[in-house]
Amino acid sequence: MVRADELATHSAWDDGILRAYLTPEQTRVNAIASAWLREAGMRAWPDQAANVCGRRLVDDDDRPALLLGSHLDTVPGAGRYDGILGVLVALEVADRLRDADLPFALEVVAFGDEEGTRFGATLLGSRALAGGWKEAWLDLVDGDGVTLRDAATTFGLVPEQIGAAARPAGSLVGYLECHIEQGPRLEARDRALGVVTAIAAAERRMISYRGEARHCATPWDLRHDALLGASAAILAIERIARDQGSPATVGRIRVEPDAVNVIPGFAEFSLDLRDATAAGRDATWGLIRHELQHIAVDRGLDLEVVSTHVAPEAPCAPNLREAVAAGIRATGDDAPLELLSIAGHDAMAVADATEIGMLFVRCAGGISHHADESVLVDDVAAAIVAFEAAVLHLAAEYRRS
Repeated sequence: MVRADELATHSAWDDGILRAYLTPEQTRVNAIASAWLREAGMRAWPDQAANVCGRRLVDDDDRPALLLGSHLDTVPGAGRYDGILGVLVALEVADRLRDADLPFALEVVAFGDEEGTRFGATLLGSRALAGGWKEAWLDLVDGDGVTLRDAATTFGLVPEQIGAAARPAGSLVGYLECHIEQGPRLEARDRALGVVTAIAAAERRMISYRGEARHCATPWDLRHDALLGASAAILAIERIARDQGSPATVGRIRVEPDAVNVIPGFAEFSLDLRDATAAGRDATWGLIRHELQHIAVDRGLDLEVVSTHVAPEAPCAPNLREAVAAGIRATGDDAPLELLSIAGHDAMAVADATEIGMLFVRCAGGISHHADESVLVDDVAAAIVAFEAAVLHLAAEYRRS
């Protein structure tokens, strides 16, 4: 908990935490994480994508590794536990197991970019490690007009070598991530920890209506108001997504010409749509798309939809789910609660390289991506016990296989 407080001081903002990819703030926390890895009996190194990695010194051979980790970057105005807690729990477990006789190597990773705060594309660090890096991302531009290529060069990376952070096939036996729940279900059931069954499928879109910008004196029957079309669409999205049980969020809206006495001729808004499966997500989108088109026709508007991010569901492997459950049972909870993760995590990218498992930790009010993020010290202590027990459970199973 003291380490979480220390990391929180490294921020681009004085009011709330902002720590983005390839920034001076990342340089500082990477150096701190590297020192902590070495204190835990690990060899530490930065990979080609600016992730910080560690491997136990006793694992001086080429055995495949069980990887533990999460991310150190944040959204703007963040709390101090989203991602960060997972890295710190992994570090503590590695310290406790620094000399343990394990049938696999043990590694820790602190990913440099999960949130996508600076360049818009999410999971850049974990995608690079999992072999999913795309050269086209080097041309992404931040809010100040700096390309990812230039930012990487300034940071000390070789942009053309970022993809070399990919772990070789067969070098990992699995990945375990501890994370705050980012939801209220554990707290509502008075449970400290939970087993993640899968990470939900997601897709993000930018949706726009184009009508006609005219003076506010224009009669109702001659108006083609793009903002009213967007408003109707947003309410329809809420109704349909609620009926289908698919979490949907409209978090951004923009209008043109954005004048008090002018009918908006253009309105654009974002849609983040999620579901337990890609099939469920797409079925909900089909219903939404039909309604959006109906609104366009009814109001004389042109509709445009652009997909900006898509990810399938990422199921947690049965053996890793059982290991996490066994870890929770080691804390005295005999019936671990199973939860679908609506939020995305590094694990969903790492799933392209190896099997994944996740442990959720209760957070107050389910609040996340906000300065009010809060966890109980006793819950964090239980998470460390559970995570260590999960590793030992996997080790026993690995030996038997």
